[in-house]
Amino acid sequence: MERSSWVLVDGENIDATLGGSILGRRPQPDERPRWDRLLSFVSDRWGTTAKGLFFLNASAHLPMPFVQALLALGYQPVPLSGPADEKVVDIAIQRTLRALADRRDDVALVSHDRDFAEDLARLTGDGRRVAVVAFHEFRSAEFAAIPGVEFFDLEYDAEAFDAPLPRVRVIPIEQFDPAEFLR
Repeated sequence: MERSSWVLVDGENIDATLGGSILGRRPQPDERPRWDRLLSFVSDRWGTTAKGLFFLNASAHLPMPFVQALLALGYQPVPLSGPADEKVVDIAIQRTLRALADRRDDVALVSHDRDFAEDLARLTGDGRRVAVVAFHEFRSAEFAAIPGVEFFDLEYDAEAFDAPLPRVRVIPIEQFDPAEFLR
């Protein structure tokens, strides 16, 4: 049986971080991640078939154009609803991580949210690859304490954006190019 890689996307978390912490405003369509690149990145990096689950809070409405776009890109949208005081996306991702514990598949979580650290830690070991894909500077520090987790940056590693984002990042000295700053 072929091993798969599950890419679990916390759409709310990524969108909130991109808009609120990086851009300081709602992202324009051309500033959003190219989600198909993320599936390709995971598939290429791990040499497996990547399957995407994109979790959406659809309590207020279901954004059909976005859902159709996700389907066309190879994702399975997971629209959820519930009371306003419940974090329905978090609950669904936690349940999915727990269900994946009974499988041998690899897991790439796309979120910064520390609420997933405990469930993600249960997946490490036994040869399963586990990763967190996020903006490095906003990723929960609790993930770093989990042995065996790989970390990938959504922009720099997965190259999920068409244009550079206005981020301040720590630059490894071997990658430093003064020309980037002398403009």
